Amino acid sequence: MTHIADLTATQTLARIAAGTLSFAGVREALAQRIAEREPVVRAFVDIHPAPSAGPGPLSGTFFGVKDVLDTADQPSQYGNPIWDGWQPRADAACVALAKTAGGAVMGKTVTTEFATRHPGPTTNPHNPAHTPGGSSSGSAAGVAAGFFHFGIGTQTGGSILRPAAYCGVVGFKPSFGALHRGGMKVMSESLDTIGVMARSVADCALAMAAMTGGDYGQPDTAAPRPPRLALVDANTPQTRAVLESVAEACRAKGAEVVVLTLPAVFAAAMAAHPWVMNMESAQALAFELATAPEKLSPGLLERMLEARAAPTQRLIDGRAAFHAAQDAFAGAIEGFDAVLTPAAPDEAPLGLENTGDPVFNSLWTLLHTPAVSVPIGHGAQGLPLGAQIVTPIGQDAACLMWGEWVRQAVMG
Repeated sequence: MTHIADLTATQTLARIAAGTLSFAGVREALAQRIAEREPVVRAFVDIHPAPSAGPGPLSGTFFGVKDVLDTADQPSQYGNPIWDGWQPRADAACVALAKTAGGAVMGKTVTTEFATRHPGPTTNPHNPAHTPGGSSSGSAAGVAAGFFHFGIGTQTGGSILRPAAYCGVVGFKPSFGALHRGGMKVMSESLDTIGVMARSVADCALAMAAMTGGDYGQPDTAAPRPPRLALVDANTPQTRAVLESVAEACRAKGAEVVVLTLPAVFAAAMAAHPWVMNMESAQALAFELATAPEKLSPGLLERMLEARAAPTQRLIDGRAAFHAAQDAFAGAIEGFDAVLTPAAPDEAPLGLENTGDPVFNSLWTLLHTPAVSVPIGHGAQGLPLGAQIVTPIGQDAACLMWGEWVRQAVMG
């Protein structure tokens, strides 16, 4: 029988509705799992499980909240010592929405420094010698380890999709702005997107619908037909081999999968991504740079100073490149239901110093499209692999539906 801590949110809610499980039972099971595994996984910066939950569609489930999102009853320290002990007076909008829907917070989860690349102590639940990915490290690892049902994360490059793939869970980056950024330590105005991680695609749809009131579909029900998928960005030999095996599994289930090369406007936007991200982040960290630069990690400080020295026109041009690619995307994939692409270059890298490369995620972040990472098995080292499915902005329910279709085609 599946351990209570390993149930999906939808399974947990079904048992509660049937009277075979209680909120107290869920809380106890999750607390026991945390006691067993947290000393190695190290997903949390603060563990403070809610003693009760209000009514709503998520009542009986628990969240882990990435520590760049404010919480009224737990510290919010953003992965940097400048903010040690900082206690906001209010919850971030997404946290308040989750609570209003009946969700309970288990604790604050580890983020890389200001959701950039300097890592925290979190390890991969499948092998602690490997990174869980970042920057939403603790949220992904906590879902995979059975510490909570939903991890709230943020993405500027690949900070939801990549750690979800590395940890073998589902990661969903909704359309830009679907979850309000009030109460978030925003780094990049053009890029930062709040999303969720869970143990199933249906759970992601449940959480998003409960928090936003939007229609995210029923991805665990059968799709109306096999999809027509555009295969994009398999540009390394190992990634190409893995993605082609996914494509073959989809073709065996009736999908049409066609290799697609995107026009040059998308490469131009990708080239602008690091400059827009870093220049906007340098603006966001104006206070920290002015008052305590010595408390920034050397790598972050170097990037921020370089970004501040760049001409403003570079940021203006970069944003224009983003807009041009956004305007071109729907036309570029016309006739396809979705894009199929890797969620990460490979399995999680060895060591905790490097959270992995967002090369397969950054484009979809700057395009503001929904994207979902789904588990597709394990690689040569026995660590999880993920495939990513992308649809045009606003087609979030379709993104989740086709993501679940691909997952079932590969995993059975």
